[in-house]
Amino acid sequence: MAGLYIHIPFCVRKCIYCDFYSIPSVEGSVAQRLRSYVYADQHVFLDALEKELESLPEDFAPETIFIGGGTPTELSDRDFASFLDLLRQKVTFDQLREWTCESNPGTLTEEKVRLLREAGVNRMSIGVQSFDPAALEFLGRIHSADEARAGIRLLKAAGFQSMNLDLIYGIPTVDPDVLSADLAAAVELGVDHIAAYCLIFEDGTPLADLQRKGYVKEVDDDVELAQYQLVRSRLADAGYHQYELSNFAKPGHECLHNLLYWDGGEYFGCGPSAHSHWQGRRWSNVRSLESYCKQWLTGTFAPAMEEMLSPEAKARELVIFGLRKTRGIQFADFTARTGYTLDQLYGDTLGWLCDIGMLTRDAGSIRLTESGLFLSDSVFAELV
Repeated sequence: MAGLYIHIPFCVRKCIYCDFYSIPSVEGSVAQRLRSYVYADQHVFLDALEKELESLPEDFAPETIFIGGGTPTELSDRDFASFLDLLRQKVTFDQLREWTCESNPGTLTEEKVRLLREAGVNRMSIGVQSFDPAALEFLGRIHSADEARAGIRLLKAAGFQSMNLDLIYGIPTVDPDVLSADLAAAVELGVDHIAAYCLIFEDGTPLADLQRKGYVKEVDDDVELAQYQLVRSRLADAGYHQYELSNFAKPGHECLHNLLYWDGGEYFGCGPSAHSHWQGRRWSNVRSLESYCKQWLTGTFAPAMEEMLSPEAKARELVIFGLRKTRGIQFADFTARTGYTLDQLYGDTLGWLCDIGMLTRDAGSIRLTESGLFLSDSVFAELV
């Protein structure tokens, strides 16, 4: 399965925890921009994106497309329509099974929804993060809880059947009981997929800077564990199957594009900072809108990073991705794909991780245990 990722690098403002490449598209105070918003013209970016799409192999026919950001729905109605038309013109849709677009509820309008439906987008991913006003304010979100609910209902009324809702837990300064209410609100909205992530203090973000200055600190490990367990139990009770560390879906509604990544599939990434993996080669685009546009419009594209993975490096990477899935790794499938056995790659390490309760192994597969799911980063560090 092959996929296509498109990075739209614009947003109203950056949330304090966000490490993705994005830039506010209009100057002025946030309050002013939200009261009387005038979209900037992003035609230069779209012209550059067109050139990059034209560089894709002629026989490339993705089964999944994911439009992320930033905030894709931050584009003006005119530019958003042009963008969707551009994809239809430059990308072969013959094999397409899933077309996802991310959105912030604060930028979701009836016109944007109409454009998405008419283009053929069949899955939405909505960055709600919380329904609690204090949590939303702390995170720097531009939307209210009511706007989040209204956005989901708007999408449902337009006929979207497949929808993901993002939540964040482990938020300092916020009452831990808020998570229970957030989960209840998400379930009540009837979405078929929920992704719940623990807040991460990424280097270079305002959140990490606040931590460094002593204004805020991460929640204690025991609190984080209790909240992760709450997420898993509440969503299981509501009929959601956990198929990955942070992703829960009703039967048949798993995100195919994310599964493509976790299954070690191939994909092209277009837009500034986007990554690609194709025929053993991995590369990334420059993390600058200005440089990205200049490169593609002048025919001087140069990857910011490029590497060819050795067979062993690729196999080890596939282990890390595979263990993210709750079903784990099937031995026969892994050996057929890589030519290696897990024991060849890791020797006694797997047995040790099983002995300390991080992994569980049977005749045909290996996967993370309950404890291993929570401590997955530590497990992966032993398997790199």
